[in-house]
Amino acid sequence: MKLIFLFALPMCVGNILQQLYNTVDTFVIGNYCSSVSLAAVGTSSQPVEILLCVFVGLGNGVSILAAQHTGNGNIENLKEVVSTAVSFLYLCAIPVTILGLLAGADILKVMQVPESTWELSVRYMRIIFLGVLGNLGYNMNAGILRGLGDSRSSLLFLVISCIINIVLDFIFVAGLGMDVAGAALATIIAMFSSWLFSILYIRKKYPELAFTILPRRMKKEILLEIIRIGLPLGLINSIYSIGHVLLQSLINMQGAAFMAACAVASKVTSIANVTINSFSSAATTFSGQNLGAGKYVRLCKSSLKIPLVSGAFSFAGGMIVLFFGREILGLFTSDAEVLDMALIYLRVTLPYFWAYAIFNGFICFANGLGEVRYPMIVSILALWAVRIPCAHLIARFFDGRYMMACFPASFLFGMCAMLLFFRSKRWKEIKRLAKEEQQDT
Repeated sequence: MKLIFLFALPMCVGNILQQLYNTVDTFVIGNYCSSVSLAAVGTSSQPVEILLCVFVGLGNGVSILAAQHTGNGNIENLKEVVSTAVSFLYLCAIPVTILGLLAGADILKVMQVPESTWELSVRYMRIIFLGVLGNLGYNMNAGILRGLGDSRSSLLFLVISCIINIVLDFIFVAGLGMDVAGAALATIIAMFSSWLFSILYIRKKYPELAFTILPRRMKKEILLEIIRIGLPLGLINSIYSIGHVLLQSLINMQGAAFMAACAVASKVTSIANVTINSFSSAATTFSGQNLGAGKYVRLCKSSLKIPLVSGAFSFAGGMIVLFFGREILGLFTSDAEVLDMALIYLRVTLPYFWAYAIFNGFICFANGLGEVRYPMIVSILALWAVRIPCAHLIARFFDGRYMMACFPASFLFGMCAMLLFFRSKRWKEIKRLAKEEQQDT
């Protein structure tokens, strides 16, 4: 666990900084613009998420392969993974940018975005799509570095780009009055900065990888392996994003005040929830590297410990944020109606984020082993069989302000369902290999 903590801590700080990208947008817009602008930023991020999430999942596939080859010490295969990833980045980013610019507004129509926020939502979304290459590029490089066991360097990149984002937010929005367009522009400049800094770092720190800025070559076998592991992860993210669009449609039907409340509250829960992503990423790298190195005893010992520790930290962080909830929410808006509804959001969801931490920890540990099918099924069921139906039932028969109770229900379901993974044939095989390893030593 000491190694896990040392690996997860820089990612935890980095996740906080990454959350600051959109959080600073929300803070500046909430204080220097109208509640309509705040609602526009909150709702227009969903179409971006839908189109990006598949490719972010493929980036996670790169990270898992990098971890496994780092574990078994195969430098040549590691170089092939990196080279293929660079070429694959451009192959993905350019079409996604074009598709987002063309189809993003249609997604907003499906989401039933109100007339009052329509123009601002479209403007914000189109500018954000221009930063797709920087966004995917940074996440791809950060995944490679995590696979190598280097979680500290990404923190440095994020510190620099976060400072850029904050400074530009105040210049563009508070100073020049560019409203949501200024916030979006500041965000994409910061993301491109992160990507470029990560390229320079990898080229200097790991010259043996022969990292290139522009695409050079792709190895078919490596590409197919990235797709085999990463595509299910991306599809899970995509299916989740589509589900979130449906939930956002329900939110939009409650009016602009409720939209703004959910936008603010979601930023706060994201900050309280950074330990989950950090421990989950550590679990993926840990299981991938130890599988590659044939350390099956370590896999068995950590399979429950890492998710449970993540759950404990998530619960503690959630309770602290909930205790200071109104004060934190007050940083983003002074609208009393928005504050009251945002506080309901926190009270309904935060006490149960520990279940999501354990659920996600199990999933990421299994993903590091290359096992993506069962976690994908569980994730789909948690969303489409539990979360979305619960939200509709609450909105229709109870009180729409409490529809976020659908999140705790899906967290608890997913956590219980993922326990069955440890009864699978794959896990039984790992336990058998662990016994043989113990006998040999």
